Amino acid sequence: MNPWPVVIADLRALRWVAWVAPLLVAVAVAVGVAVSAQEAALRRSSALAADDFDLLIGAPGSHTQLVLTTVYLQPDALALIDGAVLNALARDERVKAVAPIAFGDVVRGYPVVGTTAAFAGRWGRITPSEGRQFAGEGEAVIGSDVRLSVGDTITPAHAVAGHRNPFGVASEEEASHRHDAARYVVVGRLPRLGTPWDRAILVPIESVWEIHGLGNGHATGDARLGPPFDAEKTPGVPAIVVKPRAVADAYALRAQYRQGGTVAFFPAEVLVALYSTLGNVRDVLVVASALNNILIFAATTMLLLALAGLRRRRYAVLRALGASRSYILLTVWLGAAFILLAGCLAGLALGGLASWLVASVVEQRTGLALPVGLGVPELINVLGLMAIGSLMALLPAIASFRTPVGDILR
Repeated sequence: MNPWPVVIADLRALRWVAWVAPLLVAVAVAVGVAVSAQEAALRRSSALAADDFDLLIGAPGSHTQLVLTTVYLQPDALALIDGAVLNALARDERVKAVAPIAFGDVVRGYPVVGTTAAFAGRWGRITPSEGRQFAGEGEAVIGSDVRLSVGDTITPAHAVAGHRNPFGVASEEEASHRHDAARYVVVGRLPRLGTPWDRAILVPIESVWEIHGLGNGHATGDARLGPPFDAEKTPGVPAIVVKPRAVADAYALRAQYRQGGTVAFFPAEVLVALYSTLGNVRDVLVVASALNNILIFAATTMLLLALAGLRRRRYAVLRALGASRSYILLTVWLGAAFILLAGCLAGLALGGLASWLVASVVEQRTGLALPVGLGVPELINVLGLMAIGSLMALLPAIASFRTPVGDILR
């Protein structure tokens, strides 16, 4: 006999329960899926953003803050290191490329970053998608998300600690700290990188130095950009990015510049520590999600047991008409399993939607583009929950024919 007509009749009789029970299961499953997917996406995107920062050198202080400010453009006041270090690195045979990084100014909420044209092009890895790379002082290239156009003339303002206006908006606070004598002309736009640097305005570091009355790091009359700089006139910088020629050179430079008033480290060292903390938080959330799943599944199973008890008379009539015990077992199991499995599948979809919404919020606040997607771990987790739900659905099915038919009908 076909059990589906009875199953469909049972689900119709449940009315709101047939919708609320799967929804509760879906919400519980979605929490675990979203936590797992977002943690993995955050690891991938943060590691991708640090790929071009092989070795960081800065003043003694917090390694984490230096990475957050330099790689992820989280504003903070960093101590300066002697500009002479730039020339020492530029002459070092172990160094393939070196670039200073300077912060401190903003334009309509977008950070202005002083660096070299080579680093703006990520050592030749990228080229402007519109216009060209800056080639002289007073020129700028913008990230893909900066709401400016090639050809615009902009005036930088000195950033104020603790104040950060929305991107693309010129606040009164910013207007009161403008460098009125300074101008930049936007000459190019960089392709999208999926990092906070998509919201940055990149200018020659010589321009940043001159705006703040520090010279341009070169001899008088020398208008070229980039290293080598004049060691006697090179101002200090918050951070230096070094691209070593080989892995052995990277470790040698790291050891050398961990003394003499500087610190040197690989951004991956900081990220590993952050991932460890992130992993601990993830573990707590996963355990909480698992306990939540257990409670929801148990409550749903108890509800299905109660509903099966209310339908004992219907099943007894079917037994009296000749239905076998296996038919009743299959009918009740299919109804309960359908509710639990529908909740799991809906939870998978809801978890994917939640991941996309969280990724949008994270990108809006940090500039990190999180790759939204459900991977193998999330699918295995949901499949495991579906297997558990199928087993738990056997409980109301078994309970449905334990009482003798005669007693129920009587």
